[in-house]
Amino acid sequence: MFPYLPQATRDELTELAQRYGEPLVRIVDLNTTNQFDPLNKSDRYGEVCMVIRRPNGRLLTMKKIHYPPKAYRLLTGGINHGESIFAALQREVHEETGLQAEVERFLAVVAYRTTSTGKVPGFYTFAFLLNEVDGTLGAIDEAEQVEAFQEVLPAQLPALADYLEQLKVLYSDERADHWGEWGQFRAVIHRLVSEML
Repeated sequence: MFPYLPQATRDELTELAQRYGEPLVRIVDLNTTNQFDPLNKSDRYGEVCMVIRRPNGRLLTMKKIHYPPKAYRLLTGGINHGESIFAALQREVHEETGLQAEVERFLAVVAYRTTSTGKVPGFYTFAFLLNEVDGTLGAIDEAEQVEAFQEVLPAQLPALADYLEQLKVLYSDERADHWGEWGQFRAVIHRLVSEML
């Protein structure tokens, strides 16, 4: 799928696609040299995006304490070097939500390039649709600094992406560029997930 990933990861992606369906695959140029979180994390090469569908059919989003107002987004969690994508998915669902969820579908894979990485992607997002089956909603890992959860209809994902992309214009101070680039990065997976749902 992506020649720059280790062979073991490529093999796992093939297996996950066979088991949960072919994902939408995109390479996205972020046009930035700014290595903001999570692109600046040296302990990971990518993240899983957990598109958790609750029993009422709505999708789970969250906002962290330090995020701009109303900046809710789909949940993501880092994949440690040497950790399988599926193991990271299971671990992060538990840590970030306290829920038990079963994978229904492999939705999307995004490789992000920046002006400093050139043709070689510097970060990856792997999105999965999961169905909640048990548990009580609440972040297990306090270090995640989750402020609140919010449920949205799948049809609301494009509006979330629009809001994230507009974060730069909501600030007039030194935070504008930071949140603007972060918001554009985060908006990508919302649009692709919406396309697949």
